[in-house]
Amino acid sequence: MTRLAQRFAAAGTPLVTSAGVVAQVWRGGSRAQVPVAFLLRCTKVVDLTYPVAKVLGLILSATKTKDPIDAHIVLLARERTWPVVTSDAEDLLRIDPTLTVQEI
Repeated sequence: MTRLAQRFAAAGTPLVTSAGVVAQVWRGGSRAQVPVAFLLRCTKVVDLTYPVAKVLGLILSATKTKDPIDAHIVLLARERTWPVVTSDAEDLLRIDPTLTVQEI
């Protein structure tokens, strides 16, 4: 993960994530935080607002899934037509099977 973070940073790859993902990583302790903290310096972190939460609820209902953070990542990827780099590809693809996902 650290090497991947360094490659993204060196290439100037635009990155975006959900503030919810930051919370999920931070609960994992310092080992998980190091590469993410490095990436966050060049990543736009999008807050989960009230209007977005309502949209995510609709997505979850339509896809019969439960994780609002996964739904937020799918929404962010859809809005930008970007691929997703994740260790959670299966859950994201349940929400949107057409999503381009690179699993790490």
